[in-house]
Amino acid sequence: MTTFEKVKKIALAMPGVEESTSYGTPGLKVRGKLMARMKEDGETLVLRVTWEEQERVLMLHPEVYFLTEHHRGHPWVLLRLAAATPTQLKSSVTHAWYQSAPKSLIARVEAVP
Repeated sequence: MTTFEKVKKIALAMPGVEESTSYGTPGLKVRGKLMARMKEDGETLVLRVTWEEQERVLMLHPEVYFLTEHHRGHPWVLLRLAAATPTQLKSSVTHAWYQSAPKSLIARVEAVP
């Protein structure tokens, strides 16, 4: 089963990511901007996404990704940690980083050969 510790390991390997809190739960930020946080249930990860990515993952993997009424209309998606594969988790955390990181940081990362 995937845990927040695994999420942190993936995220903290990315430039500019720091541990934080959000709504009283563990969170991850890129230079102060929230990219992911644990939901209060301790089993669900909230991730920043693009509208296109939100629509895509909800359609393709409804057993892993979902929305609550609170998150509808916002660029976030919820991920069931127990249902996510390691590939889905890494891809989702990476996508959240790209949505949260400043353009200058992304450009620096992409410029590295």
